[in-house]
Amino acid sequence: MTSANTKRLQVAICGAGIGGLTFALALSRYPDIDIEIYESARALTEVGAGIGIFPRPWKVIKMLGLEADLLQVTETAVVDGSVSGFRYRKSDQYEGKDFFTLVTQGSLMLFHRADYQQTLLNHLPKRCRTHCSKRLRSYTQRQSGPIELSFEDGTMASCDVLVGADGVKSAVRAGVLGEKARWAKGEGKWKEAAEILQHVDPIWSGATAYRALIPAQKLQAIAPNHQVLHTPGVQYLGKQGYIIAYRISGSKFINFVAFVVQHHLENTTFNGPWMSTVDVSAFSSTFTHWEPDVQILLSCVEKPMQWAIHTVRPMQSFVSGRVALLGDAAHSMTPHQGSGAGQAIEDACILAAVLGHPSTDRTNVAHRALRVYDSIRCPYAYRVMEASRINGRYFTLRLDEDGAIDIDKLPPKQQWEYLQRLGHAIVKNWEWAWTTSIDTALQEALRLLES
Repeated sequence: MTSANTKRLQVAICGAGIGGLTFALALSRYPDIDIEIYESARALTEVGAGIGIFPRPWKVIKMLGLEADLLQVTETAVVDGSVSGFRYRKSDQYEGKDFFTLVTQGSLMLFHRADYQQTLLNHLPKRCRTHCSKRLRSYTQRQSGPIELSFEDGTMASCDVLVGADGVKSAVRAGVLGEKARWAKGEGKWKEAAEILQHVDPIWSGATAYRALIPAQKLQAIAPNHQVLHTPGVQYLGKQGYIIAYRISGSKFINFVAFVVQHHLENTTFNGPWMSTVDVSAFSSTFTHWEPDVQILLSCVEKPMQWAIHTVRPMQSFVSGRVALLGDAAHSMTPHQGSGAGQAIEDACILAAVLGHPSTDRTNVAHRALRVYDSIRCPYAYRVMEASRINGRYFTLRLDEDGAIDIDKLPPKQQWEYLQRLGHAIVKNWEWAWTTSIDTALQEALRLLES
């Protein structure tokens, strides 16, 4: 980093995914803040397929000037009023049935992750320097002076503020929790130290996703009237899992994700690689007796990517001194509300706002700006994390935690009433995404800074 003291703050960002790059772009609006980005991968590539962005984080997208370019790479139109979105079907039977259509206030914007990342890179100013093949080994921070960063390749760097946007296996999170545990031990709080360290390693959610991109032309050739080609998207639900499919990249591809869910294995250890390319047979048996629309989609899938979905145990704080976490490093959640990316974007917005505030400098950043960020984002992100977990239960046709009611054993009228209650529960659990605004959180953050 530049050694000149002309910069108000020198900020290092570990991780150049959606959260890290959005934060860098938001922070770049403040010319007196120096920004360095460290990415562990050899090149900037985004893993994954489709992402959804609800109206809350879309407001941030507009603030950052990304809207026009992103609208060039999606078939989703921006609508402010009521929007009919995904259709929900009970599909674990030969004759599937529609039972619910999600109606939101404002559009759920759908993108290919690579398109979103490239748009961010196109807008990132050159003064935001990016370094690849830089995996953080550890950091050291003291009461005063710069934070010292040590990378796996033996190089060193320094900064005033370190932001960990390095994903679910975050090295920065390990450092944050490690130093908090050391402080607790120093005060003789051995039990508290052990509890803190329980949050370092991610835990398996019990769900495994199988992702693929299906060329839309391929599906069109087999089934020209398939629902996925003519609706915003469809979720096919069953007791052992569900499938979501929708168009992305200007309708060139179908984003296909099949979830196999084992609720009884939540918070256990996943045996095997978290991500790997597998054959369709690795998961198709779960959906063998599902409706014909599902079988058609399965016949189009080639070389799916298996993804064992891991989360992090909720922590008391995203901050330690002058180090802060955002995105999956702080609150890796299940994808059942399509809000992981959106929450990382919201983190980026609030953190950039408090660091960029004129009153923030090296002397007060730890006890003012970062504490405000933590007080705003930590409780909210964890509420969203739990809501996403609950959606995962609903999408496997469980209204209650233990799945005591077997929907297939209910008479037809009661089964239909159950499905209607399920649809209502999904809306109540999810409506925060389109009935609340990031403006409220942003205003509260600035109020706390200025009070």
